[in-house]
Amino acid sequence: MFGRTETNKDSFLVQTKAAREERANERAQEERRDRSILLLQRTIRGWLARTKFRRMILNEFDEFFPATPSTGGKQIELKPSQAVYHVATHFLLQWKADTSAPESAPHRERLERLCRYLVASLESDSPKTSYIGVAFNKDFSLAWIRHIKKLLYRCCTAVELLKPEVHSDSISLALYLHTLVAFTSINSWALLRTKPLAGLKPGMTQLCANVMGDLVQKGFYMTLRNVLVKGTCRPVVNLKPISLTALVTLALRPLVSANFSENLLSQFLVQILSVPGMIVQLEQYTPDCLASIQTHGTLEKTLDLLSADQTMKFVLASLQNSNLLALLSNIVHLYYLEPPENAAKLAYPSFTFVVTQLLNGILNSLSQAGGAFTQWHELLGWFSPGKERLQHENLPLIKKQIHLLWNHRIVKLLLGDNLKELAVGYETIDYPLPNTNSTGNLLKRALTFERSSIKSQPSRASKMYRKLGSAEVSRVALTCSMYHAAMSALSQLRLDILSGLCYNDTVLHDLWLLLGSIGPNCGLKGFIELLQVSQTNYAPPLLLLSLFCDCMTHYVTILDDLEMYEQQTPFTLNDYIVLSHFLNIFLYRTIQDQILDAKTATSAPLFVSIHTLLLCLYRRDCRRQFAPPNHWLIRDIRPSHFLADLEKGKKHTQILLQKMPHIIPHEDRVQLFRKFVQNEKAVLGLTESACASPSSALVTIHRAQIVEDGYRTLATLSPHALKGVIRVRFINQQGLDEAGIDQDGVFKEFLEETIKRVFDPSLNLFKTTTEQRLYPSPTSHMQENHLALFEFVGRMLGKAVYEGIVVDVPFASFFLSQVLGQTQQALYSCMDELPSLDKELYRSLTFIKHYQGDVADLDLTFSVDEDVMGKIVTHELHPGGKARTVNNDNKINYIHYMAYFRMHTQIRDQTAAFIRGFRSIVNPDWLALFSTPELQRLISGDTSPLDLKDLRKHTQYYGGFHDGHRVVGWLWDILAKDFTEDEKKLFLKFVTSCSKPPLLGFAHLEPPFSIRCVEVGDDEDIGDTVGSVIRGFFTIRKKDPLNRLPTSSTCFNLLKLPNYQKKSMLRDKLRYAISSNTGFELS
Repeated sequence: MFGRTETNKDSFLVQTKAAREERANERAQEERRDRSILLLQRTIRGWLARTKFRRMILNEFDEFFPATPSTGGKQIELKPSQAVYHVATHFLLQWKADTSAPESAPHRERLERLCRYLVASLESDSPKTSYIGVAFNKDFSLAWIRHIKKLLYRCCTAVELLKPEVHSDSISLALYLHTLVAFTSINSWALLRTKPLAGLKPGMTQLCANVMGDLVQKGFYMTLRNVLVKGTCRPVVNLKPISLTALVTLALRPLVSANFSENLLSQFLVQILSVPGMIVQLEQYTPDCLASIQTHGTLEKTLDLLSADQTMKFVLASLQNSNLLALLSNIVHLYYLEPPENAAKLAYPSFTFVVTQLLNGILNSLSQAGGAFTQWHELLGWFSPGKERLQHENLPLIKKQIHLLWNHRIVKLLLGDNLKELAVGYETIDYPLPNTNSTGNLLKRALTFERSSIKSQPSRASKMYRKLGSAEVSRVALTCSMYHAAMSALSQLRLDILSGLCYNDTVLHDLWLLLGSIGPNCGLKGFIELLQVSQTNYAPPLLLLSLFCDCMTHYVTILDDLEMYEQQTPFTLNDYIVLSHFLNIFLYRTIQDQILDAKTATSAPLFVSIHTLLLCLYRRDCRRQFAPPNHWLIRDIRPSHFLADLEKGKKHTQILLQKMPHIIPHEDRVQLFRKFVQNEKAVLGLTESACASPSSALVTIHRAQIVEDGYRTLATLSPHALKGVIRVRFINQQGLDEAGIDQDGVFKEFLEETIKRVFDPSLNLFKTTTEQRLYPSPTSHMQENHLALFEFVGRMLGKAVYEGIVVDVPFASFFLSQVLGQTQQALYSCMDELPSLDKELYRSLTFIKHYQGDVADLDLTFSVDEDVMGKIVTHELHPGGKARTVNNDNKINYIHYMAYFRMHTQIRDQTAAFIRGFRSIVNPDWLALFSTPELQRLISGDTSPLDLKDLRKHTQYYGGFHDGHRVVGWLWDILAKDFTEDEKKLFLKFVTSCSKPPLLGFAHLEPPFSIRCVEVGDDEDIGDTVGSVIRGFFTIRKKDPLNRLPTSSTCFNLLKLPNYQKKSMLRDKLRYAISSNTGFELS
C-alpha cells in the first residue's frame, strides 16, 4: 500500500513542475510577442515618418523644380541660390542607391532636373541666383563644397549605369557630363566675370582642382573609361560628339590642373589611353579634342613617364594583353600624328624605348600566362586570356593603328633618314671576295678581310670602320630591336611588318651598307664576340642583324629573276655573294666553336633568322648560279675529320650536317649517303657476312608486261623486303625462261626497263616540259589506279637511288623541290620554281607583275581554263575566283595563286603518292644532304663531261681483250679524238643505259664498266671459252666481221666488241650503233 502512495506522489510532483514550466514559457512568449509588437510598431512609425519626411522633401523638390516636358525654348526661371541649396541638400540626403531600378526612374529624373537648373544658374552673374554665390557665404561655404563633391559623385555613379545606345540615356549622359564639366572649371561661371569677384578666380580654380581631386580618389578615371568603352567599343559609335568631347575634357582637366603629375598621368594611361581605338575615334569625330591632347604635349610627357622603370612596371602590371596592346596602338597613333620635326626629336630614345618595352611586356605576358591557349587573337595568335575580356569590336581599329608603326613615314623617320646619313661615304664601296682557290685559312682570311674602295673614291684609310657600340650604330640597333620585338609579340602581323620595312628597298640597302661599315667582312669578328657574352638576351646589335636577315629573306623571296639578275637594283649580285659569305662563316663559327648551346642552338631566334636567309640565298644560287665555284664550302673542314666527329656523335657536327650540309663537298656527302645506306642494310640484315647471307625475293617478269608484272609482284612487298636483294627471272616472247648470266638476278635491267617505260610520256603518268624535264601529269587520273602506280614508281626510283644505280630520268626542278620537302618551308616561292615548269607562263606572270597600266584592262579573273580531252574545264584559283577580277591591288596574289595551282594543286595527289613511295625506301633525312640539282645528280649521275682517263682506269676486259690490245687502243683513241661530247654521252648510255657518269667516278660504277671481245652474235654467245680468249688475245681469225655491230648488256655495263681489223670500221660501226639507240641483243 505504501509503495502505491509513493508513486502517486512522484507523479503529482512531475505534473506540477511541468505545469509551472509551461506557464513560465507562456509568459516568456507573451513578453517576446509584446516586444516584437513594440519593435514592429516603432519600425513602422519610423518608416512612416521617414516616408512622410522623404515625401515632404520630394514634394518640396517638385514644387521648387516643377517637372516639365521641356523648357519650350524659354529660359529657366532662376530662384534664390540659398533656397536652391537647401532643397538640393535635402534631396541628395534621400538619394536612392540603385538608380537603375525601374521604380527609381522618377528619382533619376529629379536629379536631371536639378543638374539642368544648376548648370543654367551658372550663366547668372548675380550672387543671389548663381549657384556659385552660395560658396561666398561664410556660413555655408564648407558645407557647399562637400555638397558639390557629393552632387558630382552622384552624377558619376548615374553615368556608369546609363546605356549610350539608348536615346533617352544618351540625353541624360550629355546632361550629367555637362554638369561635371561645368563644376570642375570656372570657365562657364559668369559670376566670376564681374569686376568685384574677378579677383577670386585663382581661389575658385583651386577649389575646382580640389573637387576634381576628390573625384579622382573615388574612381573618376575608371568611370570615364567605362563610359568610353561602352560608347566607342562597338561596331557603331554610340557616343555623340559632344559627349565624347566632354569625356576627353574631363579626363584632361585633372592632369592639366596637377601639371601632369606622375600619379595622375599613370591613371590616365591605364584608364583612358588604353581604351581601344580611342585616338581613331577622336580623329574622326572630335578633332578639336585630339588637338587639345597634342597641345598639352601629352605624348611627350607620356613617353618621359614610361621611360621610368617603376612606371613601366606599374603599367605592365595594371593592364592585360589586349588593353596593353590598345595603349601601345594609341601611343603609336599619337606619334604618327606628330609634326615631323617633333617626331624626329621624340624618336630616340623615348619612343623606340617605350614601344619596345610595351611589346616585350605583351610577349612576356603571353609566354608566362598559365592555363591552356584557348583564345584566338587576330594580332597576338593563340593565348590564355585568364580573366581578360577581349574587345573584338575595336580590333580593326587597333590593327589599323598598330600598322602605323611600320608605315613608310614612320620607318623613314626612325630608320630611313638616319641610315641615309650613315651611308654617306660608304655607298660606292666595293667588297672584294677572298680567293676561294687559294690554300690559306679561310676563317683567318674572313676575320682579316678588308674592303677597298673604287679608285675614284678616297683611300680606305680615310674611312674608318664603325664600332658596334658606337652611338650611331646603337641608335639604329635600338630601333631594329623595337621592330624585332614587334614581330615576336605581334606574331600574326609578321609578314605585314616585313612588308612595311621592305616597302622602300633603299632603307634595307642602307642597313646593309651600315653592316658593311662596321668592320671587315661586315663586322664578323665583332658580332661573334658580342654573341659570346649575350647568348640569351641578345644585345641590340645582334637584334639589328636578326632583323636585317628577316627582312632580306622576305625581300629576296619576292624578287623575280629580272629584278635580281638583270636589274640588280639596289642590291647587286656581288652584294648577295658577300652577304652569303658572311652568313656562312658566322653560322659555322657559332656552331663549330659551340658559342651557342648545342641543345637549343637551332631554335635560337638569331640562328633561325640567319639560317633562313642563308638557305634562301643558297637555293636561289642552286636554281640559277650567281656565286663563284666552291663559294659555299668551308675550306677549313677536313672531310675525314668531319666524318670521324660524326661517327663519335659530336652534337655540333650533327647540327652542321643537318643545317648546313653545303659546307662540305658534294662528293663527301654522296659518300656519307652511301655509308648511311650500308649502315641501314647492316642493321636490317641485308648485307653478306661470314655467318649468314641475306634472303632474296625472286620475281618472274614477262618481257611483254614488264610494268604490269613488276607492279603486281613488287607493290605488295614491304619496304624492308624491297631494300634487300631482288632477283628477276625474265620470260621471253615465246613464254620461255631467259638464261640469266647472274643466276636470274638481272634486276638492274628490269629496273632500267621499268623506269624507262613508266616515265614514257605516252603512258600519261608523267609529262615533259619544253626542256624535256619530267613531272607528274595532271591528267594521269585517266589511267586506272594511277595513284598506286605513282607510289610504285616512287619506290622503284627510290630503290635505284638506294642501290646506287643511276638512271637517265631528268626531272623538273620544281618537282624535285617537292620531293625534298622544300615547298613546306616559309621561304619557298612558287614563282622562283615556275620557269622549270613553264617559261612562257613565267614570262606572262612577270609581265603582269611589272605592268605599269591598269591590270584590270587585261580582263583576267582568279581562274584558269584548261583543255581536257577537247573540253574546256575552268578551275578557280580560290573559291569564287571566277567572279573576282585581277587588278593592280591583287595582281601579286593572282601571280602566286596561278603558280601554286600549276605546280601544286593540279598534281597534289600524284606528287604525294610518288613521294610516299620514294621515301619508303630512301630516308628523307638523308635527302636533306642535297640540293635540288644535287638530288638530280644522285638520280642520274654526274653532270661533268665524261672523264675518259677515269673510265679507262676502271675498265675490266674479257674475251682476250686487255688495255694494250689493238682494238681497245683504237676504241679509246676514237672516243678521245673523233667523238663529240654528245656522242660520248650516247656511248655511255649505250653501255650503261645512262648518259651521265656515276657520282664519285667510275670506281663506284656497279657492276664495273667492262669490254668483252665477241666472235658471234648474242643469240649464239655462250660466254668466254679458252679458245675464244686465246683467239681474242692473239688476234687470231683475222677475218673482218663486216656485218656485225657492237652490242651491249646494260644490266652488266658490258660492251661487246667484235675484233675489227680496221680502226675506221670500228669508228663507223660504233657510231652507227650508239646513234641507232641499239643495245641488248643487237647484232
